[in-house]
Amino acid sequence: MSLDILVLGGAHIDRRGRIAGDTRMGASNPGAWMEEPGGGAFNAASNLARLGRTVRLVSPRGGDAQGERVAAAAEHAGIDDCPFIFLDRATPSYTAILENDGNLVIALADMALYDLFVARRLRSRSLRESLGLADRVLCDANLPAETITALAAGANHASKPIAAIAISPAKAVRLRAALPRIDHVFMNAAEAEVLAGGRAEDPADWPDLLRRAGLRAGTVTAGGRLTVAFDGKDVAVLAPPPVERIADVTGAGDAFAAGYLHASIAGASLAEALRMGTACAGITLRSPFATDENLSEELLNTRLALVPPAKILS
Repeated sequence: MSLDILVLGGAHIDRRGRIAGDTRMGASNPGAWMEEPGGGAFNAASNLARLGRTVRLVSPRGGDAQGERVAAAAEHAGIDDCPFIFLDRATPSYTAILENDGNLVIALADMALYDLFVARRLRSRSLRESLGLADRVLCDANLPAETITALAAGANHASKPIAAIAISPAKAVRLRAALPRIDHVFMNAAEAEVLAGGRAEDPADWPDLLRRAGLRAGTVTAGGRLTVAFDGKDVAVLAPPPVERIADVTGAGDAFAAGYLHASIAGASLAEALRMGTACAGITLRSPFATDENLSEELLNTRLALVPPAKILS
């Protein structure tokens, strides 16, 4: 068996409460709850599998019904799911409150179980075999910093490209020590600021700041504003097309990463991978779920037709 990509990181339960009207801080707000499997690694893996990529997912889970629910959803998406199961622990969860327009008010991440994915687990036979089978690796910053650093070193030693999803400003710091060994980081502007140690007033300045921090390539998204992608020689920028009806912003960054990697695996240029990531994020923004079950290459190409060409700056 060969794998297009080995994905390691968060696969847990997402709970999202959506406020029905105007948000009133410090007060009870009418609204509704929804719950689904999610997590940066899980969402990206699901999108990649629906686009026809062979994907193996490795993540810590609890020995509970929620962990079984994540496993069932992974199987439904077409993922080869290989979790570490801790029978005496609960599966991690992410609980968010969203405004009526889908923007985040506040969230709570109950994810201490991920700290048990320590670096020595990478030496297990199953993980070494998975790394050998995969053409490339994707991780997210739900993993401990030491584990990310060891994983990046192992991927470099095996000559496997490795990418990472920054997840949040609080977790992006876990990528710092590994930056010189990571081939691509997917991040938003707040996460990029943590990694770069400074803010870019002009989005086109992000590549220089991040290169100085040791990163070879990456993408910086900013919601509906200019997205920047860079590698060792080029910088590309793209203004995402307006999304007619944003249902939920959850998972859009993970979808961007999946679309970008899907294009990259196919040998697309920096500019075309940026367009593909933007198209995939646009599909997810229109879905009430963190991943769109209807995602396919055909749907992605339909959305891609709405995305303008990226501009190469260098």
